[in-house]
Amino acid sequence: MSSSLTSLRHVRWAFDLAGWRPTAADLLLATSCIQPEEKQRMAKFVFRDDFNASLIGRLMMRRFVHLATGLQYDRIEFDRDLKGKPFLKNEGFAVDFNVSHQGRYAVLAGLIPTGDDGGPVMDGGKQPRIGVDVMKIEYSGGKSLGEFFRLMNRNFSDEEWQYIRSQQDENDQLEAFMRNWCLKESYVKNVGIGITVDLRKISFSIRSKKLDTKSSVCDSTLKLNDELLKNWRFEESLIDKNHCVAVALENVPDDADLTANCFQIIDFSMLVEGHKPLLAIDEIYCDNIVGKEYKNL
Repeated sequence: MSSSLTSLRHVRWAFDLAGWRPTAADLLLATSCIQPEEKQRMAKFVFRDDFNASLIGRLMMRRFVHLATGLQYDRIEFDRDLKGKPFLKNEGFAVDFNVSHQGRYAVLAGLIPTGDDGGPVMDGGKQPRIGVDVMKIEYSGGKSLGEFFRLMNRNFSDEEWQYIRSQQDENDQLEAFMRNWCLKESYVKNVGIGITVDLRKISFSIRSKKLDTKSSVCDSTLKLNDELLKNWRFEESLIDKNHCVAVALENVPDDADLTANCFQIIDFSMLVEGHKPLLAIDEIYCDNIVGKEYKNL
């Protein structure tokens, strides 16, 4: 297998959580295909919405790694770093991925470095990294949008606020706000720092005003502490008219054409195709999950 990085293969998946109400059989199957510590952690969710979103995220990760590396489902091991970001524990594979959920969608963005022979490369050298975030373009708070912006003032730089407030009407301003927030989240998820830093120091310049579902715009740039980051690329697109998504890429080729990286809607049958369970069927666990309420009916 070649060790030279000549190109990247990309995966962009979106799963419609709002359109998925798993049957008992679906739930029994899905919860047997995740790691024990994941299963225990997810049992603590109060609402089914959060449980379903986390479960689909774990299944998307396992499906992506299986397709990217050829590892069998029951041989794939995930762990979390000190900042909570999931990563592939199996040694020797250069793939990277990230998941997010908000609104009605869970999303995964993944990349697979490929060598001269077209196959995935092994670890070594400075590897590309990826982060993703999805946001519903909606404001449902009780305050006016202007008051909401005032409360969120500390999360954006002066340049970002100038862009947001320069939009023609409140709908455009809200979309600009969500785009900036989505970009910031994709970046901090890539580097694994979480939304605990001074977000005013992470400042995006948005070039293309409109997004669509059929192509990505890749011309937004980032300044960190007033310094332009040159080894980063950002994709932005829509999953539907109400959901924007951003992907932050580090160490990808400058000349890589990312505009075709749009999100593909996938379903549950694709996620469990060819699965190999890790755990025994657990009816008691699933009965407890079924008893949880949905908060977004």
